Amino acid sequence: MDTRAITMGLAFAVMWSSAFTSARIIVASAPPLTALSIRFLISGLLGVLIARMLRQSWKLTPAQWQATIIFGICQNALYLGLNFVAMQTIEASLAAIIASTMPLLVALAGWILFGERVAPLGIIGLIAGVVGVAVIMGARLQGGVDMYGLGLCVIGVIALTFATLAVRGATSGGNFLMVVGLQMLVGSAVLSVAALATETIEVTWSWQLVAAFAYTTLIPGLAATLVWFLLVQRIGATRAATFHFLNPFFGVAIAALILSETLRLNDVIGVVVIMAGILAVQLSKQRVNSNASNSPK
Repeated sequence: MDTRAITMGLAFAVMWSSAFTSARIIVASAPPLTALSIRFLISGLLGVLIARMLRQSWKLTPAQWQATIIFGICQNALYLGLNFVAMQTIEASLAAIIASTMPLLVALAGWILFGERVAPLGIIGLIAGVVGVAVIMGARLQGGVDMYGLGLCVIGVIALTFATLAVRGATSGGNFLMVVGLQMLVGSAVLSVAALATETIEVTWSWQLVAAFAYTTLIPGLAATLVWFLLVQRIGATRAATFHFLNPFFGVAIAALILSETLRLNDVIGVVVIMAGILAVQLSKQRVNSNASNSPK
């Protein structure tokens, strides 16, 4: 892995992790589903526009349309929608920690439900991930965390895990940025219906809200996607996914730096253990894939 790939991976991890902090600022001043729906509308239109400028077509394959609809609903509407609502009552750092367990849940579900091979290192990683989450949740529950918000985050990461498993490989065939843009527009449409049914438009305007909204729309919403796409092209999806192990650290660190959220000892220990677990799972996947490709046909 060269220096450019490492830089891109670090940039992606920082941008992805920072979304929870900017979302926390947004939901403190605006209705969460309405704000997220508008964010996806803008990001989606920009994504489609850039895709058309790159001569990508919106004539997608059936598998790509399936991926677009499933991800638009499960990732953009359910996962992020539930997280935005949850962060009205829970800290951004906790939401980031829960969301960062997605690679562990995908590996666990693939092992249990689909019989995928998991190397001993991967099993150790899964166990470490469970231990890390238990360490953090034990302290948070004793500290009186809002169970409703916590439950929404858990449902959200399960929805994202389901979407990831359901559409593996379905985005192949080109037009990647177009697929991403259309996913965002699907999410915006679903969220707008939910927002109209459940929310009253009351906004407390401030420069912090405008800055957070612009940042969330352009950086985690669009730039992180582009960087991820370029990184996968450069080093492959399996190796690129290794950078997910940094998300718990950056998520907690950025929330502590920007929002002055309390950084507890149990949080630090739990985050380190979860990071080690995610890294172990991703490295084990690389070894399994490498052995499979090198085995005689």
